[in-house]
Amino acid sequence: MSIQGKRVAILVERMYEDLELWYPYYRLKEAGAVPVRVGPGTEKVFPSKYGYPAPVDRQVVEVAASDFDAVVIPGGFAPDFMRRTQAMIDFVTEFARLGRPMAAICHGVWMLCSADALRGKRATCFYAIRHDVIHAGAAYVDEEVVVDGNIITARKPEDLPAFVKALLAALGERHEK
Repeated sequence: MSIQGKRVAILVERMYEDLELWYPYYRLKEAGAVPVRVGPGTEKVFPSKYGYPAPVDRQVVEVAASDFDAVVIPGGFAPDFMRRTQAMIDFVTEFARLGRPMAAICHGVWMLCSADALRGKRATCFYAIRHDVIHAGAAYVDEEVVVDGNIITARKPEDLPAFVKALLAALGERHEK
């Protein structure tokens, strides 16, 4: 399973959960993929919940979902800020339309709710937003990682090993098609 050169958008906004951005970022690089941090506007760097800076590689208005093989949506408070920018929602909505892998962890699942990407799917998330997932039309399950078609969801930072393993598998499957 080779994912060499696969381009993966990682959405960035202020107050992101550090591990949920950087763990997938470095695992993707290690596996040969090209992670690209995509921001919502003109800002060049976003601080995490703990102040760690994440520089933006591209702004969402400069890219299209078709430029990427998958998207990663980290949690923390960032998704609440992400979904205030229509271009960010449109970007995720386009991934859903294309059927490309969409990996969201913790509160990142909010972006899948806002993009109407969960209807008829099984998904997990941080337990406090499970009702958002249900109201978005998904069946909520409390599991470490849930894969339903192109949707990959996980609950919290402790689930990152299983989450990234599922993402890498999805990228490998996409390579073989």
